[in-house]
Amino acid sequence: LSRPRGRPPEATRTSNRNMSAASAMSARASVAPRAAQLRARSARGTARRAVTPRASLADLPKENKDTKVLVVGGTGYIGKFVVRELCAQGYDVTALVREKSGIGGKTSADDAKGLFPDATVAFGSVADPDSIRAATSGVKYDVVVSCLASRTGGIKDSWDIDYQATKNVLDVSRENGAKHFVLLSAICVQKPLLTFQRAKLKFEQELAACADISHSIVRPTAFFKSLAGQVESVQKGGPYVMFGDGQLASCKPISERDLAKYMAECIRDPKLENKILPIGGPGEAMSALQQGTMLFEILGMEPKFIKVPIEVMDGVIKVLDTFAGFFSNMRDAAEFGKIGRYYAAESMLVLDDEKSDAEKDEWVYDASKTPSYGTDTLGDFFKKVSVEGLAGQELGDQAVFK
Repeated sequence: LSRPRGRPPEATRTSNRNMSAASAMSARASVAPRAAQLRARSARGTARRAVTPRASLADLPKENKDTKVLVVGGTGYIGKFVVRELCAQGYDVTALVREKSGIGGKTSADDAKGLFPDATVAFGSVADPDSIRAATSGVKYDVVVSCLASRTGGIKDSWDIDYQATKNVLDVSRENGAKHFVLLSAICVQKPLLTFQRAKLKFEQELAACADISHSIVRPTAFFKSLAGQVESVQKGGPYVMFGDGQLASCKPISERDLAKYMAECIRDPKLENKILPIGGPGEAMSALQQGTMLFEILGMEPKFIKVPIEVMDGVIKVLDTFAGFFSNMRDAAEFGKIGRYYAAESMLVLDDEKSDAEKDEWVYDASKTPSYGTDTLGDFFKKVSVEGLAGQELGDQAVFK
């Protein structure tokens, strides 16, 4: 993808450990007022252009078959399930994909058509607004669903995809009169210490500020696939690796199938309209220690853990940051280290603002405030992949345990 014009400045190379906690809370606290400012500015522009006021779900065709839905990011891990779920519910779905898409560009144009036999497949590049216009010309889409996400979380990739490409899709959608935009974001943007989080959050703010299109911003917790990286190694007799005592962070993981259903509900349920929607799977929040213990029980094996001090990651990040100060090609390596540390130490649950204290760098996550949805459980997933393997669960560039 080409480097977008006007890309926001690259993130600072400060490590997670040394980054100001106060600035993180400030970034989170500024979401609502920033969106309000942008919304007011957008409203003034709307008035000048005499554009129709913000659309709503009530404006959509009553029948699913008459509702045209454009999905971007459809060949991604979650996107595939979203496209298929929308087709199963009878929507008139178009998946906009690159001619070579998927992990490593391995999905060809013919492959993409084969993935979605019940959808129309259009080809274009979300990096280029004119390409989006050409691919969608002649069709008025009622709803746009974005499952776009940067492949690696690298600095340039994050701004290119999580912000600019997604904004390109939004801009063209608004030109064409789309009524509702469903965004797949991430729960971790609530504490934005990483580049991809800041890129996603910037787009969230601009989407919420739009005066002519309604939205649903879906912030899921961990996916099942992100917790499956050690299944095969444990089956072969290897240890389960975790950081600290294995209880530094917890999550309520959600399956791709349940998440796809929830995103589809955002098209019809008015309670999900113009909202930020954190969402997790069913059951209690689980730490890495609990996940590993459950995996060993399912496999009928004696638990064997390796506990890695989190300070090891801090040391690695410090070294990478030092090199990044001299060599620009090391900046992504430093960012990847920070991403690894973030997921090792931060829970994928809703932050409790009342109990968190930015000045003391104390952050409290609340499982009870993290909504649950669906029926698929992590235990059932572990049982399934322990028998069938991890085919279809490939993490690609995002894999940690390779």
